[in-house]
Amino acid sequence: MSISIASLATVTPDTVLHQNEVRDVFASQPELSRLAQRLISTSFDQSGIETRRSAIVEFDRSVDVEHPEFYDSRSGLLLSPGTKARNDLFTEAAGKLYVDAARKATADIDTDTVTHIITVSCTGFFAPGPDFLIARELGLRPNVQRYNLGFMGCYASMPALRLAQQLCAADPDAVVLVVSVELCTLHVRSSSDPDQIIASSLFADGAGAAVVHTGAGLASLDSFDTRVTPTGEEAMAWTIGDEGFLMVLSSYVPHIIGEHITGALDGLIGDTTPRDITHWALHPGGRSIVDRVETALDLAPEQLAASRSVLREFGNMSSATVLFVLERILADAQTGDSVCALAFGPGLTVESALLTVE
Repeated sequence: MSISIASLATVTPDTVLHQNEVRDVFASQPELSRLAQRLISTSFDQSGIETRRSAIVEFDRSVDVEHPEFYDSRSGLLLSPGTKARNDLFTEAAGKLYVDAARKATADIDTDTVTHIITVSCTGFFAPGPDFLIARELGLRPNVQRYNLGFMGCYASMPALRLAQQLCAADPDAVVLVVSVELCTLHVRSSSDPDQIIASSLFADGAGAAVVHTGAGLASLDSFDTRVTPTGEEAMAWTIGDEGFLMVLSSYVPHIIGEHITGALDGLIGDTTPRDITHWALHPGGRSIVDRVETALDLAPEQLAASRSVLREFGNMSSATVLFVLERILADAQTGDSVCALAFGPGLTVESALLTVE
């Protein structure tokens, strides 16, 4: 009997960011160099993104906030709160999204059967953590086992699904709830640094959840693999500073992925021609990454259509993004279709999985 994804669900914060408006806000900040202003225009316009979501209500210009911390709509200035203020908002907003996503994913499942919770995030911390909140708010069994995969970056939902599969393989009665919440916009800042500009043009907020069990479902989890590219350790990083978390995202990352993606998939797909895999659930870190993977693997545009549409509508929501892509693919896929899921993160790490639509 297969181990499968029984259900998938996604949720986002209410505040919608329109890419052209956010571009103009970032480009108008008074401390920027002229070069930075040009980089902002290029990065935002070539991102492949039209809209994103944010947990920061202040970014909604129709909302009047008396004491803004992140963005003053009256002056048009981006503010720079400390890490504590950013993490306080994460605790409040992410906690709600974790519960909402978990509740949506288990809407048609007897929650008394849930044996394990795996939570994922790299954009904030609190304890008792989101695993505790989910168990309490959904009324899960007192002995539900809880795990948190923290600070792994954009690829973290993949090892979370792999761990869920392994738990079900060890115990066929296991029912594992995986929930990823990323509030990347909490850490945006005005900067003339190219890496920060790229990050500001891409990252967004969102949550995804999946239930994994033994038996029929949306798609079977057939196999997983992980690889670290021989170069690129310095090209993608995520550290904690006094004014939020600091993203290093080099413009060289798409080149590294394009150069090494074929070798990174050898252990997963072997001699299978990439075009023979029906759907590719690629984490769309940015338009250039999707372009590089499409070219390197000689994929047809329709094989990456879900990744491009998620990027266009939601941006890069770090680890939650691949769950959005999988949800979109599985909504329209045919029984027997193959799916290769791919996500990238610091290391430079490539996490991959093969699924079969049920």
